[in-house]
Amino acid sequence: MNTFNFRKNQKFVSFIIPAMDEEATLETLYNGIKKQVELLGYDWEILFIDDGSSDSTWSVMELLAFRDREHVKAYRFPANKGKADALALGYQVAAGNIVFTMDADLQDDPQEIPRFIEALNQGSDIVTGWKRKRHDPWHKVLPSRVFNAVLSKVTGVSLHDHNCGFKAYKKEVVKAIPMYGDMHRMVPSLASFKGFKTTEIEVEHHARQHGVSKYGVERLIIGALDTMTVGFLQRFRNCPMHFTGKIAAYLMITAVALFFSAGVVALSGGEASSLVIIGALSTLSALIVCMQGLISEQNVYRGMEEGREFLLADTINGSVYVPAKQFSQDNVRERDMLSAV
Repeated sequence: MNTFNFRKNQKFVSFIIPAMDEEATLETLYNGIKKQVELLGYDWEILFIDDGSSDSTWSVMELLAFRDREHVKAYRFPANKGKADALALGYQVAAGNIVFTMDADLQDDPQEIPRFIEALNQGSDIVTGWKRKRHDPWHKVLPSRVFNAVLSKVTGVSLHDHNCGFKAYKKEVVKAIPMYGDMHRMVPSLASFKGFKTTEIEVEHHARQHGVSKYGVERLIIGALDTMTVGFLQRFRNCPMHFTGKIAAYLMITAVALFFSAGVVALSGGEASSLVIIGALSTLSALIVCMQGLISEQNVYRGMEEGREFLLADTINGSVYVPAKQFSQDNVRERDMLSAV
């Protein structure tokens, strides 16, 4: 086995392949990946992750790992955990300086791999595929296009296809981005918070030959909720009180208006108890929302103190993460010197 200086030449590539009930596609996908990376002269590994399959997917993964122990590792969840959990496991164990994610259904073409690597070598931190011509039913394509347009507008990360599972990352990205829930589609948006650059390239999309799509109506609802989450994180992740404070202010204005109305009604001899009750509830709600904002602010402050927020500083031999708390007003010169190294 050849030995590479991975940090300098990025010659080690990891492929994370989550799969559920894809027994018919895995060996073909393995052969396609193997062919491309060996033509490039890269060292490589494939991390197959069985996400609770009910067919022989795990058996196929076991066989491939047995045949090629040097390059293939297989992991299995006893029950379906979701794609984000599978990717989180892959991110944790991936050893490559470049990390690919690909769907297991053969709709992503391994022949595109060199183009992704070329885009990374040109300075991108993330390269995501864009399936301009999709071989999917309209009821899957249309909602996806609406979702992509809304997400691009909300987050400011303009991509044609946030949903595309065919992506390549520098290792620093996957180690810095938390993966949970259904956030695997939001990685470029989440990565933008930390200053990572995303490039989109058009890729060939093949029609599904085996198995069935895992896409359902519930994905529309989940996508809308995730878009709201990312939009909130983009604007208020470091200042949640700016969000909750506005809500509390509107509730207090409503309460004052209700109490004023109740006073007018009472002076007119009318029954104002309902207005007073609603006004009191609005006041209580404002206090609760305000307290929640203060608690969130405290959590953000603690996170800053513990150095969980990071800035990316360039160095001669690659990239390092430096705790943001080191960059106070008192040592701006030190920061500038570090950035200039």
